[in-house]
Amino acid sequence: MRYVYLLESTAHPGKRYVGLTSDIKARLQAHNAGQSPHTSKYKPWALVAYFAFRDDQRAVEFEAYLKSGSGRAFAKRHLW
Repeated sequence: MRYVYLLESTAHPGKRYVGLTSDIKARLQAHNAGQSPHTSKYKPWALVAYFAFRDDQRAVEFEAYLKSGSGRAFAKRHLW
């Protein structure tokens, strides 16, 4: 399974991140340990939502959608 996940910084409310992984628990721990340069300055992070996909391509496409302008608007309206 591949997961598209949404995080929000608990220290900096409003800072959000969308990612893709095959292990949500390990990936969240990595974000909170500062192992990702893109998210380390806003740690700690809380998991807001995740979506599971059997098809890798669909997961990649959904992540790209959530990172697009219309996808960010959708997430803001329905998920955050």
